[in-house]
Amino acid sequence: MGVTCWYWIRHAALAVAAHGRIHGASEAAVDMPSPVALAGMRRLLPPQAMVIASPLARARDTAAALLPDRPALIEPAFTEQNFGAWEGRVHGEIETAEPEAYAAFWRQPARACPPGGERYTEVMARVAAAVDARSHDAPAAAPGIVVVAHAGVIRAALSQALGLTPEQSIAFVIDPLSLTRIDRIVMADGAVLWRVVCVNRPLAVAAGDDGETGV
Repeated sequence: MGVTCWYWIRHAALAVAAHGRIHGASEAAVDMPSPVALAGMRRLLPPQAMVIASPLARARDTAAALLPDRPALIEPAFTEQNFGAWEGRVHGEIETAEPEAYAAFWRQPARACPPGGERYTEVMARVAAAVDARSHDAPAAAPGIVVVAHAGVIRAALSQALGLTPEQSIAFVIDPLSLTRIDRIVMADGAVLWRVVCVNRPLAVAAGDDGETGV
């Protein structure tokens, strides 16, 4: 039996409050916690694990601050959902300018496609494929993988592990700098089982943060 432990971390909180703005696959700066807080969080992660980050700067910067001694591999499949023409816009603005398209999307947010963007079901597919592929790359001595990514990506990973529908998996709340741990277990006969250890566990609280997070 082989076990790969996946430590999913959502990037640090945005530097400027979103106020209903859709960032999706576009860039946005984050407000990094203090060095003391980061050191506490670091102790919760396996010291020899592979580190992977989404290509977006908010994930790469968080990974570099959290694990500075381990350069992250970049995995395009772990990019946040692309909202196309709605990227960078505020919900209220979109609803006013495009009421029919906006209403149609929110009737089926897990399956509908934003104009020029991608469906959440497409995110689920690319994340699942990358998890299966990357699980073979985990270090044999300490088969753990730390991923710094996004809420939608982590929900997709939970969907894969729990066999959830798209509608069920988007119900999860995934906060900034929270840990979701999922173990992928390959049995002797090749069957794959999953074990969900924790979901949306705040790293700062678990690490005994001193309160100087800067978030």
